[in-house]
Amino acid sequence: MKKSEYKSYDDLPLFLNAETVAKVLGVSPSSGYELMHEPGFPVLRVGNRMVVPKEQFIQWMNEHTGGGA
Repeated sequence: MKKSEYKSYDDLPLFLNAETVAKVLGVSPSSGYELMHEPGFPVLRVGNRMVVPKEQFIQWMNEHTGGGA
């Protein structure tokens, strides 16, 4: 497992792409991309682009980890 580059949620941009999701979770970029295609994951589609709103990502993290950072 890779170590996350982010120390707190405050360091995150307002919208996360697959690479940023992967960095936060400490997984490969392809795993971040796959997660963004999972039902229930908070993805916003802007044309062909997929991004994750920061606040919804934090909420998802808390719901799936029992807390978070």
